Amino acid sequence: MLHAHMSYGRGADFDGVPQPFQPIPNVPLLTNGQMVDDIPPEQHALVPSFMGGGGKRIHPLPYADPNLPVQPRSMDPSKDLAAYGYGSVAWKERMESWKQKQERMHQTRNDGGGNDDGDDADLPLMDEARQPLSRKIPLPSSQINPYRMIIIIRLVVLGFFFHYRVMHPVPDAFALWLISVICEIWFAMSWILDQFPKWFPIERETYLDRLTLRFDKEGLPSLLAPVDFFVSTVDPMKEPPLVTANTVLSILAVDYPVDKVSCYVSDDGAAMLTFEALSETSEFAKKWVPFCKKYSIEPRAPEWYFQLKIDYLRDKVAPNFVRERRAMKREYEEFKVRINALVAKAQKVPEEGWTMQDGTPWPGNNVRDHPGMIQVFLGQSGGHDVEGNELPRLVYVSREKRPGYNHHKKAGAMNALVRVSAVLTNAPYMLNLDCDHYINNSKAIKEAMCFMMDPLLGKKVCYVQFPQRFDGIDRHDRYANRNVVFFDINMKGLDGIQGPIYVGTGCVFRRQALYGYDAPKTKKPPSRTCNCWPKWCICCCCFGNRKTKKKTKTSKPKFEKIKKLFKKKENQAPAYALGEIDEAAPGAENEKASIVNQQKLEKKFGQSSVFVASTLLEYGGILKSASPASLLKEAIHVIGCGYEDKTDWGKDIGWIYGSVTEDILTGFKMHCHGWRSIYCIPKRAAFKGSAPLNLSDRLHQVLRWALGSIEIFFSNHCPLWYGYGGGLKFLERFSYINSIVYPWTSIPLLAYCTLPAICLLTGKFITPELGNVASLWFMSLFICIFATGILEMRWSGVGIDDWWRNEQFWVIGGVSSHLFAVFQGLLKVIAGIDTSFTVTSKGGDDEEFSELYTFKWTTLLIPPTTLLLLNFIGVVAGVSNAINNGYESWGPLFGKLFFAFWVIVHLYPFLKGLVGRQNRTPTIVIVWSILLASIFSLLWVRIDPFLAKNDGPLLEECGLDCN
Repeated sequence: MLHAHMSYGRGADFDGVPQPFQPIPNVPLLTNGQMVDDIPPEQHALVPSFMGGGGKRIHPLPYADPNLPVQPRSMDPSKDLAAYGYGSVAWKERMESWKQKQERMHQTRNDGGGNDDGDDADLPLMDEARQPLSRKIPLPSSQINPYRMIIIIRLVVLGFFFHYRVMHPVPDAFALWLISVICEIWFAMSWILDQFPKWFPIERETYLDRLTLRFDKEGLPSLLAPVDFFVSTVDPMKEPPLVTANTVLSILAVDYPVDKVSCYVSDDGAAMLTFEALSETSEFAKKWVPFCKKYSIEPRAPEWYFQLKIDYLRDKVAPNFVRERRAMKREYEEFKVRINALVAKAQKVPEEGWTMQDGTPWPGNNVRDHPGMIQVFLGQSGGHDVEGNELPRLVYVSREKRPGYNHHKKAGAMNALVRVSAVLTNAPYMLNLDCDHYINNSKAIKEAMCFMMDPLLGKKVCYVQFPQRFDGIDRHDRYANRNVVFFDINMKGLDGIQGPIYVGTGCVFRRQALYGYDAPKTKKPPSRTCNCWPKWCICCCCFGNRKTKKKTKTSKPKFEKIKKLFKKKENQAPAYALGEIDEAAPGAENEKASIVNQQKLEKKFGQSSVFVASTLLEYGGILKSASPASLLKEAIHVIGCGYEDKTDWGKDIGWIYGSVTEDILTGFKMHCHGWRSIYCIPKRAAFKGSAPLNLSDRLHQVLRWALGSIEIFFSNHCPLWYGYGGGLKFLERFSYINSIVYPWTSIPLLAYCTLPAICLLTGKFITPELGNVASLWFMSLFICIFATGILEMRWSGVGIDDWWRNEQFWVIGGVSSHLFAVFQGLLKVIAGIDTSFTVTSKGGDDEEFSELYTFKWTTLLIPPTTLLLLNFIGVVAGVSNAINNGYESWGPLFGKLFFAFWVIVHLYPFLKGLVGRQNRTPTIVIVWSILLASIFSLLWVRIDPFLAKNDGPLLEECGLDCN
């Protein structure tokens, strides 16, 4: 929980007393218990105009600005005729098409009224605007070729290594040898699944200046595509409202056209605290947004901006900046006090439940049984900043919940936001953020648009994924919270195949891809024929082409069917019937086909004709003929808890159900439809969030991810058998298989980490005495492992400390969280026992890194603690045995000690987190240590390691008295 300091600047007149709540005057909170018809007509005008007549149709995005001047180029027969195949049948048609195009561009230039001088000056700009908006940067061959070579060498060495291991068993320790060989084979398979998707790593570069020249020229209406922002929250006690408010403020202040931005906040806990905090946030945004845009503030989340320990005067030339910054900081401190007052008030719930200012009960008093709620806080006409400028749209959404319905947690909430946004704004692109991930780079959306709106690349892109970056993590990153290896190595490798997987936040989606449509097919170039082919062959080709053309002509694209909807006058009644979408001529057959088409769409998308009509708009936009009141009524309808019954929601549409890690399933389904994704890493991090600091929260987070992978493993969407024959590429499937198989590695990893202690306690080992050839293969394997890591760090730029922390936490998480996830997943599948998860705390104390030393006992700590104690006891037992048995026993001991130290070194961050600060070791840890030490002490006495072991002949008493 974040607690604000009660500090005020001079002139502050706030007394810290919570004021009575009033969201926006005369704008009612709409629920599905109150229809729009019940709202007085004088309040209808307060609904933002973006829901109705004020909107305009969003046309398909052009490839270049037609207003830019173009000079016709004269034909050079020696070059152009040869290039176009002079003498061929298609040459005349191509020439005529080219001439018509040049004449149209020349006429456009003349209509613009430009003179010759101005046209010549604009030619370089036009050339720049025609350039691609991004480019792919392959890694240098000097970095990637040695990396690929060492992978192949490592495969060869692995083959010889396993040949030796299998052909040379250890007779006196056969069980240990067999277990170790099985574990090593599994590790090798896991390495292959993880390694080969990184075969084609790439980087990308964007050109924001070209995007501006093409779609956002100054003085002209912006042609950038609208974007709907989704922010999801559940429990305001674990996800502090101040954290959510900072995320919302960073969205409202983003560097993007105001009329293109809409922010939807999903409150899945139906908390009045979140509702009131959002109301306060909308009021503070009227001061914060113009301040950010006036002085180009970065980042635009006030909490993190005012915490920056840098020279905030750098690059600032306005003389009044310091004065306005101090005033804004004072305003933000007062805003924090008001939010904290709301939090303090919410700590004690009244017996009769919360009551709104007008005296009516809060509809969400029962979290599990409440109607759907929508509140429009800001909009084109619903709110302006202190300078009179329009603010982006801000909408509060809480979906309906009733007993007996499966609400599918976060995935269900996200699908509800998809439907609400489609009815109210219907932007062609959507960005989802967790409540604790704020926009750190105000131009991040434009970075994504460089891929989405690219004429060549963008058509097949389903989403643009940004890496997750985090604040508030200690410099050493003890528990690998940053996941640097995953985001800077694995994801770059996937980008070179079919694209990165979806990681749950910081992702810009194409709405049509979420609706389950297939990716557009790449058009093949027209076939060429020559006179050398036989006549019958040419006829067959022509017949085939005619057949194809005829088929194409009769099947119109679905997006052409909606043109008439936007040509209707605004004073006409809303057109909700899907039959109006069909442009076919009137007739009984056409009407019947329209009814069948309507039934299919409603069976797929649900019983909302307005929403179904919006799914047919490839470039977004809402129906002009629909009234604001009817749209609000329809928005309440689509967030009903029974809306998804007998539809494809969660199966083929939207966020996919069936796992707590719905992000992996959602991205996997889109890739199976033939879409590709893009990995974008701006120079300035696009988004930043918070991560769990203490060991217990981190292990619970990893447990949730691993359990989600186990659920996918047992589902119908398992990458091992789902999606064959679709658009999923082979190496991309490898990565998805790795993402659902990795928790199973915990079983061989636990066994392998236990083997060193057993070997030290029993005096056995997993390998026989090594010869020269065997030593060569062992040494080669270790060298290849280290060389692979070094070369990965070289081309990715990951530091050795981050790489080593990742290796350590792979062992820590493997023997704890992944192990528990496997057993919980099996219990869920076999016995139907479901495991509930608590939301990870998003806030921290005032003291920096204080939660790093907070100890929270959980059963996840038992396996690593046991492994540590077992290996420590094994090391002591092995050294004691060597001391008692003489010099010759030290040689075999070194291999066992190296094996045990490998486990201890990997578990060292866990040991450090277990102990915490000095003199603050928890009592429960001491109890467990004594208990386990007692058990292993009994085992130690049974083995009797202090006595010398004589391998000579057994001498028996002869019965004679030699004295």
